[in-house]
Amino acid sequence: MSKTIYKSAHYDVGGLIKDIGRGRIALPDIQRPFVWKNVKVRDLFDSMYRGYPIGYLLLWENGTAERQRAIGVGEKQDAPSLVIVDGQQRLTSLYAVFRGEEVVRENFASERVRIAFNPFEKRFEVATAATEKDPRFVGDISTILSEEVGLIAFCRQFFEQLRGAGHELTTEQERDIEESLTKLNMLSTFPLTALQLSADIDDEDVAEVFVRVNSTGKTLNQADFILTLMSVFWDEGRTALETFSRQAQQPSASGSSPYQHFIKPKADQLLRVAISVAFERARLRSIYSVLRGKDLETGKFDSERRERQFALLKDAQQRTLNLHHWHGFMHCLKRAGFRSDRMVIAQNALLNSYALYLIGRTKLRVPEQALRTAVARWFFMASLTGRYTGSSETALESDLAMLRDVETAEQFTAKLAEAERIALTDDFWTVTLPNELATAAPRSPSLFAFEAALVILEAPVLFSDTKVGDWLDPAVKPPKSIQRHHLFPRAFLQRQGVTRLQEINQIANYAYVEWQDNIAISDQAPADYLPAMSAGIAADRLALMLRLHALPNDWEQLSYEEFLRRRREEMATIIREAYERLISGPVRQDVAPVDITAIAAAGEGDRVEYKATLRINLHTGQKDARMEDAVIKTIAGFLNTHGGTLMIGVADDGNPVGIDADEFASEDKMHLHLTNLVNSRIGPQVWTAIHANFDDHEDVRVLVVRCEKAQSPAYVKEKERSDAFYIRTGAATVTLSTQETVEYIRQRFAQRT
Repeated sequence: MSKTIYKSAHYDVGGLIKDIGRGRIALPDIQRPFVWKNVKVRDLFDSMYRGYPIGYLLLWENGTAERQRAIGVGEKQDAPSLVIVDGQQRLTSLYAVFRGEEVVRENFASERVRIAFNPFEKRFEVATAATEKDPRFVGDISTILSEEVGLIAFCRQFFEQLRGAGHELTTEQERDIEESLTKLNMLSTFPLTALQLSADIDDEDVAEVFVRVNSTGKTLNQADFILTLMSVFWDEGRTALETFSRQAQQPSASGSSPYQHFIKPKADQLLRVAISVAFERARLRSIYSVLRGKDLETGKFDSERRERQFALLKDAQQRTLNLHHWHGFMHCLKRAGFRSDRMVIAQNALLNSYALYLIGRTKLRVPEQALRTAVARWFFMASLTGRYTGSSETALESDLAMLRDVETAEQFTAKLAEAERIALTDDFWTVTLPNELATAAPRSPSLFAFEAALVILEAPVLFSDTKVGDWLDPAVKPPKSIQRHHLFPRAFLQRQGVTRLQEINQIANYAYVEWQDNIAISDQAPADYLPAMSAGIAADRLALMLRLHALPNDWEQLSYEEFLRRRREEMATIIREAYERLISGPVRQDVAPVDITAIAAAGEGDRVEYKATLRINLHTGQKDARMEDAVIKTIAGFLNTHGGTLMIGVADDGNPVGIDADEFASEDKMHLHLTNLVNSRIGPQVWTAIHANFDDHEDVRVLVVRCEKAQSPAYVKEKERSDAFYIRTGAATVTLSTQETVEYIRQRFAQRT
């Protein structure tokens, strides 16, 4: 590009409009949809009317015909000889208004751009019902700019319109209005300067010029540049992105589509996901050069390298737009307790989590159930902590780097879990999160995390027998549903001297109740309405309901300030419980408590097993994988037989050892370690039949793992051989041979309903 590749050319608006209409000037697919707001179109015409410059155009002589589409509709008279490279937004605005053509918006809806003009005040406005009714306005300037209407006839009609509305005009006023309308009509002669690129430069040079010029339309970003390259080198790819985006806007009447209730993705957002999957990079600045085939060390461009890079992008985009993958990911969001876009405060958290989901699913082949659990946890954490707000690109770059050397499904889930542990420290749960809950913001990450927690924990609506999750489902739209109710009603607080809305509308002062209960509560004090609202609810069920809604003991008797402080702490606890439920799986509320003393006194048997430690060999004092193996085999044996209880922290002879021997930093760390072991060696699906909790036993803490009789076989992944199948026989856990396993499963599981 050492030679001069362009020349200057001068046009007027009317000539350009005619050339576009005839098809002599065409629009290449290296441009974006029409994104200007109508206000900006109004300002464009105002600038022209006042004689201000409106920037230059960039045209390309004899562009490649198969990559061109003409502006407007209908058949064109001529083959395109000029292509608009830069200035589409201005020319589309001019063409749409001069010709009265519809434009296609970013949401793919068609719209007429209607601009009104007041010749008295020489003022342009976006057309509204008010300007339409006001006889002093030309309701749509397309009518006077159209060649089909003569100026003299238009002026005569406008004057009749004014007189019919009771406006008497002086000769001077008529002359002034005629001058204003004539000046408006003469906008077709407004001069425009264009830089015309030579016909002998190639597509890549055109794309490079497009990136380098100073666009006077929408500010270009790196995604725009890459979309430009796609249109030049892989037009079908960009079309696929735009089609997917368009189809995601509303439900399809004919089969499956990308539509769901969480996001209406734009083409550039989908592109970012595909790039993250293809190159495991989030920063787009270098990706543009990579896709052009640039060697980042030598700075030279290579067409073969470009083809290789585009092949990677094509493969990743195909995975990104795969409807099975797309909707599979949406199940992760539902598992995380989220129900609609109302609860998604940062779209980047959703899109970046989708990129990680695709890497786990299509590159590392993580089993779908384990993947959904892992990504659900990740999205819950990312939403709660605001991981992808602010510098989202930097955060995702770090997360992709974390996964770059991962080679197995187990490593993938372990990496995500470790990053979550770093983000969700004890201080976060006990200090940071309660402080973040001290807000009245209607869109708060902590508020939506609490709502998601209520869904995960299957919490009922307060004072109701229906579930919060059922009401938050966007598919359920009854005329009267649940409402966010002030636990300390506004009028009651105002009578107590609390008048600032910032204090009254604290999110800790809200709970979901059914609309009729909200009406019944009215402005009563909590101590007055609670007995009536609780009447008829069983004591144990009421206690569970109040706990899940994070209401502290005797909350109705507390001062408002103390209530808010304690409820924030309880809300943080419930959010934490929900997150841990995502780790360990659902826990049944009706599981009876265990009498540890009785179990310990009974000794080991077919349904009771003791293990002194989870990971430490007491003889060597070191971590020993054999200890973990023994625990996992026992759990699998219980699941595959009649169920049972494993007590960790009790020696074989029944003497209490305590969990301190395992040297975990906290009980949470120990519980998480057990969870990861079960997930990786047996599978997360078995948590529906496992209930683990810590308890006191003879002055020490022990970990009690209760196993129900499983509804499907539980295999243990072994390092040295294929998966093994264990059962309990008396006080021992034994492995079965392949033939024995087949026969046992046939008898034990085949008849289950």
